[in-house]
Amino acid sequence: MHPLVDADYFLTLANQTMWVLALAAAPLLVPALLSGLILGMVQAATSINEQSLSFIPKLIVVAVSIMVFGAMILGLLSDFTAEIFARIPDLVR
Repeated sequence: MHPLVDADYFLTLANQTMWVLALAAAPLLVPALLSGLILGMVQAATSINEQSLSFIPKLIVVAVSIMVFGAMILGLLSDFTAEIFARIPDLVR
């Protein structure tokens, strides 16, 4: 392979990896962020500054998110990994 093709391939692979990472993390991070924001506003409005009051609901939201989106995230990561492994013979010459 030509060196410029290798560099272009690896830059494309890095870009694709970042997108897969964002798609895998978003279903867990967005609900945790929203629940933390809502709980923070409730705590500010009620002047309750208990740390476990914000931690436990976020933990529950993330656990529910894993149950709902876990199969999709695992499928996304396994498809991406299989695609990477399938490309290895093309790179070794």
